[in-house]
This record gives sequence, C-alpha cells and structure tokens, in this order.
Amino acid sequence: MIDPHVHLRDWKQDGKETVLHGLSVASRLGFTHLFDMPNTDPACTSRSVILERLALGGEAAERTGVSYHLYAGLTNDERQIEEVVSLHSELFPLVVGLKMFAGHSTGNMGIIGIDNQRKVFQALKRLGYKGVLAVHAEKEELLHPELYVPGQYGTHSDARPAEAETESVKDLVSIAVETGFEGTLHICHVSAASTIEYVRSVRSDLRITMGATPHHALLSRKDAENSSLMLKMNPPLRSEEDRAAVFSALLDGTIDWAESDHAPHTREDKEKGASGIPGLPGMDLLLFRLRKAGCSEDRLRKAFGGNVLETFGLGCEDILLPPDPLGLYEAERKEYFLDPYSAI
Repeated sequence: MIDPHVHLRDWKQDGKETVLHGLSVASRLGFTHLFDMPNTDPACTSRSVILERLALGGEAAERTGVSYHLYAGLTNDERQIEEVVSLHSELFPLVVGLKMFAGHSTGNMGIIGIDNQRKVFQALKRLGYKGVLAVHAEKEELLHPELYVPGQYGTHSDARPAEAETESVKDLVSIAVETGFEGTLHICHVSAASTIEYVRSVRSDLRITMGATPHHALLSRKDAENSSLMLKMNPPLRSEEDRAAVFSALLDGTIDWAESDHAPHTREDKEKGASGIPGLPGMDLLLFRLRKAGCSEDRLRKAFGGNVLETFGLGCEDILLPPDPLGLYEAERKEYFLDPYSAI
C-alpha cells in the first residue's frame, strides 16, 4: 500500500515523532511507500534542506523497507520555484511532487490570495512543470478564526467552513485552466460534498485528482464535540452529510485515493490547540470499512496505491492489501497517545 500524504516531523519536532518511527509503524501496517509533506521545521523549500531530509528518509527506508518520498514546498518567489522544479526533475521520484498551501495550516506556508497563487501557476507553466501539484485548499479570506473556542473542537468547523475549501478549489481550477497548467492538480484531504461535486464537474477541463483521509470518511463534527478526543485538524471534520459523501466517493472511485494526512503532536501541543492527528493506523481501519461496505478488491487496490502509481508515473507494481486490516489497526492504535477513531 501507499500513503501519499504524511507529516513525519523529526528535526526540531522530534518530540512529536521521527521519520524512523513513522516508517516503522507504516511497515507494520502494510505500507511500502510514504510521501512526506514539506511543512517540516525547517521547511523543505530549499535544495540544502530537501537534500538533508532525503538523506534522513533514506536511512530510515533502509532500516524499515518502506520507500521514502518527499514533496518540495512552494513559495511565491520565482527563484525558489525554479529551484524546486529543477530538483523535482533531477531527483524524481525521491522528490515526488510539489506542494502548495493555498491557506495557512501547520507551518504557516500559505500562499494567500488569488494573485499570488496565479504567480505560482504562471511560473510552473513557464518552467514546463508536468508533475503533480498537491494543494491544501482553504481560502483564507473565508476563514473565521474568531469562531473557534479553545477546547471546544466542534467550533473549529465553524472557523474553517466547507465554503472555504470549495471556493479555494474553484480558484485553483480557474487559475490552472487560465494559465495552461500542464501538470496534475491534486486536491488534498477533500472534506466537503460541495468540493466533490465541483471537481466531478470540471474533470474534462484539466487533469485533477482528489484524496480523502480516514478521519473525513469515518468521523464527523459530532465526534469532534467529544473534547477528550482532541479532534482538531485542517480542514476540520464536517457534517454527517459531508462525511457520507466522502465515504461514498471513495467507494465509487470519484475520489482517487486514500491518504492519511498523518500529523502527530505531543499531548501538550494538542492541549494548546495544535491541528493534526495521527493517521497511519486509520488507513487500515478505512480499508476495513470500505471492504465491509462492498468495495471491490480492484477498487481498493486503486484507492490504496494503484492510482497513485499511475498519476505520479511511478511504474507498475502489485498493490498488496492486508487480509486483516482491522487486526493491524487494533495492534497499532495505541502506538500514539491519541486514538482518533475510538469514538466509532
């Protein structure tokens, strides 16, 4: 299996997790590849930091047998964009794609405003980039941080409404079409029914894919209201209708793949309001739930790796699904202090 969206911490955040620990857990859960996100500390936005991160990941990969890949982070500086596009060309598939935050999340790497986002797409077009551009889509202008009440995690859904996600995706699609973007636009961790319906309607206009997390497919805002679970993440949990739409779109293939958005924190940081939850074990739980709901084995292989291989151009390999994913989930769920799925 492949998890194309993880945050493995380490370096200045090694108290939250190390790359070696994350890959070790992934190995026991049945994963063969992980794609790490660039909002590390320091951020993976320069050649020197990216090379250092790849060396760290390579050492962990040798010890665990799980292949390590990294997204290079984007800023709106043209020279920085040139550098990471060149690195992608030089080091692919170790540098597996580019990541843009269209709204601030953990790490504050947001490229805010449609004009700044357009500059990124224009640069990618000029440089001939044809790889995957993964985007965290939340429109900053539609966020309402004043509505979040610390410790009342359901209110995080008010602060970051579904509209912010859908409108950000509309902006990104419009810019991609306008600038003639030649790569694949990947919308990370889709959480809203309105986003799913919109992407479904524009797939003839450009290459666009979607990923969904176990928490957005299995949990809703109602679960977030249980404060002991600390269910705060970006984007937040949505209504039951949104959750059902995400699960259904994974079942029927509208959403291209599952991705954990694995993002562990210390208990202290969660109590202070950090966004992100451990997600690796939840991928096996999601596999179990989809299989139980009647999802075909062929569709499951596509959702847990096959479509990732095809989209990123990583060649062909057999996607091996564990016969007892629930057992693997149960064995690993206490590896992290927080088990976000204990409510279901």
